[in-house]
Amino acid sequence: MTEPKILTIDIESSPIEAYCWGLWDQNIGIDFVKTDWTIFSYAAKWLGQKKVMYADTGGRGPKKVRDDRPLMSDLRALLNEADIVIGQNARRFDVRKINARLIVHGFAPPSPYRVIDTLVEAKKYFAFTSQKLKWTSEMLTNAPKDDHKKYPGFDLWKACLLDDPLAWKEMKKYNKRDVVATELVYLKLRPWIANHPNLGVFQPLLEKPICPNCGSTNLKPWDRRANLQQGTYIRLLCSDCGAWSRGKETLLKLSKRRTLLAPG
Repeated sequence: MTEPKILTIDIESSPIEAYCWGLWDQNIGIDFVKTDWTIFSYAAKWLGQKKVMYADTGGRGPKKVRDDRPLMSDLRALLNEADIVIGQNARRFDVRKINARLIVHGFAPPSPYRVIDTLVEAKKYFAFTSQKLKWTSEMLTNAPKDDHKKYPGFDLWKACLLDDPLAWKEMKKYNKRDVVATELVYLKLRPWIANHPNLGVFQPLLEKPICPNCGSTNLKPWDRRANLQQGTYIRLLCSDCGAWSRGKETLLKLSKRRTLLAPG
């Protein structure tokens, strides 16, 4: 049996250093940029495993904290193993930032993977007061996002730029906590995600119904059928994650299917 490899990931990036003429309503041109952003650190966790992996660019002096090439090599190796990647705002931020630094350093693309963005999915199905991870993790889990109170706000990033070892320790705790919080939010959202990658395709030798959202075989047929435009199908409820699914073979006899009309 093949199990899908599902990776939750979170990155932290360094700020852009640029010249400007003021503090309000500034439009920074590319010729004003002194130093471009880089990736400071990442944390990652395989679903079903306790270990949270972490790496950063610290410990080599302030001049090296923006050297993220070794970090990108490690990240690419992780992504090469992943079938599915989970992240908060992963589509707009983490994945695109990672790709940008990979191509800058001359790396080829990692092996293709599916992305589940917990921010996108939460916005799709729920009207939470806030869609930020800080709010959803506090509302839905027992492991809310960390506030890095020892280095509040931007102080943490400034201290990491100076290669402060205590700041890197705080960054590690903050980054790893984000991954744990994101994974737990994902597990809460999972039964609601209608377009979740079908985990049944990863278990081709198991000849029984498999929950497409969590991979469980603990499914209960439901009394009410799924009645679609071209057929009626068995409906199933997963006893483990709570997701609904349906069979793909219609329960209607051929004679009845021939009488069905399509809207025209």
